[in-house]
Amino acid sequence: SSLFTTTDRFNSPGVDVDVDAEGLASQISLAVVLSVITLATTLSNAFVIATISLSKKLQTPANFLIASLAVTDLLVSILVMPISVLYTVIHTWTLGQIVCDTWLSSDITCCTASILHLCVIALDRYWAITDAVEYSKKRTPGRAAGMVAVAWVIAVSISLPPFFWRQVKADELTSCSVNTDHIFYTIYSTFGAFYIPTLLLLVLYGRIYVEARKRILKQSPKKAGKRLTSAHLVPNSPGSVASSTSVQGGRHDPPSSDTWSSASENQVKVTVSDALLEKKRISTARERKATKTLGIILGAYIVCWLPFFIYTLVVATCDMCFNPELFDFFTWLGYLNSLINPIIYTMSNEDFKKAFHKLVRLKCCRS
Repeated sequence: SSLFTTTDRFNSPGVDVDVDAEGLASQISLAVVLSVITLATTLSNAFVIATISLSKKLQTPANFLIASLAVTDLLVSILVMPISVLYTVIHTWTLGQIVCDTWLSSDITCCTASILHLCVIALDRYWAITDAVEYSKKRTPGRAAGMVAVAWVIAVSISLPPFFWRQVKADELTSCSVNTDHIFYTIYSTFGAFYIPTLLLLVLYGRIYVEARKRILKQSPKKAGKRLTSAHLVPNSPGSVASSTSVQGGRHDPPSSDTWSSASENQVKVTVSDALLEKKRISTARERKATKTLGIILGAYIVCWLPFFIYTLVVATCDMCFNPELFDFFTWLGYLNSLINPIIYTMSNEDFKKAFHKLVRLKCCRS
């Protein structure tokens, strides 16, 4: 967010306090919009956490990762976004050195951890779909907690370096940003926080998509239906009722008790096959929905964060290219991903939606 820029964000120590009515209205409107986004991010992630914690059905290792992502995005909405609203609207830092350092550290750490959580979730999904039998034994809460811990360690390691060389006196502080000429840190931070995770996400989602397509084609109801028809429903085929009756002298003999037994057995086979066909149809539908959800998650993530990190690298090599308004827009576009994440994960999961609706009804009844 305001994290990786290598120039002062605003050079306006003598800001004119006489703001005209139009400018004041614009500031108020901007503050309201950003505050609504912040509040919506807080509520949506809080509901995801509450839904998982109150529903035993959702308390699985996979959903533990989603809950951890919601906690991370909740921290973004509580520790980062409110102060960013103030800073974006008034264009001057007024909260002092300690708050500045705390805010920058929280901004870098939480936003990076949110991105890395998407990688952890993708990795978990990749192992689950490509090595289902073996990974089901390893897919434990402890393993999920370890993956989350690694994500936070990497995020902290990216946020710490600037504070080793950041030296600004409190009475001189009119802007709050990572003001450094260390181009190597900019490359290290942007690649560690975005470019490498994005490459990993693209590879993992690509493999997941290919594997899901294979399963969809393998479990296609049409193909299963053809196999069922040829095996059990086509007259005179092996195992069919018609083939078990005998024809002598141009006359059909009445079916014997053995024939009726065979017919009943084949009827059971047809019933079982129908059940398997329905199970495969449901499984195929789930695979299609999961694949579509992955595409939406990846698309939303790239749209939200790619402009910010491209602009960050541009500003690092071109001081004249820095524009405060454009930087603010890209920053808040990145923050928006913390609002989109819980919406995508909950709306794409039927169990989440049912538990969420149950939670809302429970709240309403109590009130």
